Amino acid sequence: MAIIATNNPGKLVELKDLLKDGMELLTLEQVGHVEELDEDQDSIEGNAIQKATFIYNKYGRPCLADDSGLEVNALQGAPGVYSARYAGPQRNSSDNISLLLSNMNTMADRRARFRTVIAYRDGAGVTCFEGVLAGTILRERRGSGGFGYDPVFLASGYERTLAEMSLEEKNRISHRSIAVRKLANFLNQLS
Repeated sequence: MAIIATNNPGKLVELKDLLKDGMELLTLEQVGHVEELDEDQDSIEGNAIQKATFIYNKYGRPCLADDSGLEVNALQGAPGVYSARYAGPQRNSSDNISLLLSNMNTMADRRARFRTVIAYRDGAGVTCFEGVLAGTILRERRGSGGFGYDPVFLASGYERTLAEMSLEEKNRISHRSIAVRKLANFLNQLS
């Protein structure tokens, strides 16, 4: 049994769906943790490790925490670690997308990638698992599913945005699912 260290409802749904056969998961709400988790590191890995370690130390149970970011080539990797608060501390996805599209308005290079790092913390220490999904940023939003930047992200080799895909379709290709598969393989080796 492990705790998922996130309050993001979109991430919770995806992680629980991806790990449904591998492990019993507790949410932060189920363990009584209602405070926001700090994400003040300067890297995606750092934030994932910080959250997993904090929750492990507080509750004494194995914990998994992820941090994800959208890295845009033409913006030198931005918004990156600041993806959730790109347009400000209110963490509003619509505002973040609007700012991204505005900042990329005249840019021809639309290449980007989603990157997730999952940190798994238990009594043996911390192990990290990375997933990357390459694609491009569209000039306008498409679709109403998913969360975050999904409406403007077109994965390489696909014709629909992540927001136009069902949860099952998205979970077959997403950066988070790639990292979760690596985590699941690791956990299977521990069993």
